[in-house]
Amino acid sequence: MTTVIDPGSPDPGPGTEIAALELAAQLRVVTVRLARRLRQLDTAADGITMSMVSALYVLERSGPMNLGDLAGAEQVQPPTMTRIVARLEEMGFVERGAFAGDRRVVVLTLTDRGRTLVEESRRRRTAALAANLAGLSAQERALLEAAVPLLDRLGTP
Repeated sequence: MTTVIDPGSPDPGPGTEIAALELAAQLRVVTVRLARRLRQLDTAADGITMSMVSALYVLERSGPMNLGDLAGAEQVQPPTMTRIVARLEEMGFVERGAFAGDRRVVVLTLTDRGRTLVEESRRRRTAALAANLAGLSAQERALLEAAVPLLDRLGTP
């Protein structure tokens, strides 16, 4: 059984908090599930896969990069990223260019169309999450609002 603790209440003492490992497991499951549901909103559009959208997000956030760095950021093998990038390039979302310091190095850049897709994806995900939040009570939303800084600290190295 999970004990719910009001974050505004004094320390409840030993034995009433969820064990750190159990809490970690629960947080991992719910955050992965939520992220997956939000990412799936993008897969219905234009035959785009979650891997493709994720690569676009990395390029949008990090700026132009070579294929190896993108593969590393996405934790996939370079041949896998080569296929993803080839499809993204075919669809007009990324373009290849030469690196200024070494023309042998290929740099991947978002096109305007790719940037638009990322922005639309972000809006779609935010709207879907807002719609789900609207179904919660004011007290539940306040609890989530209070948890945001804590969740942010968990995700910051």
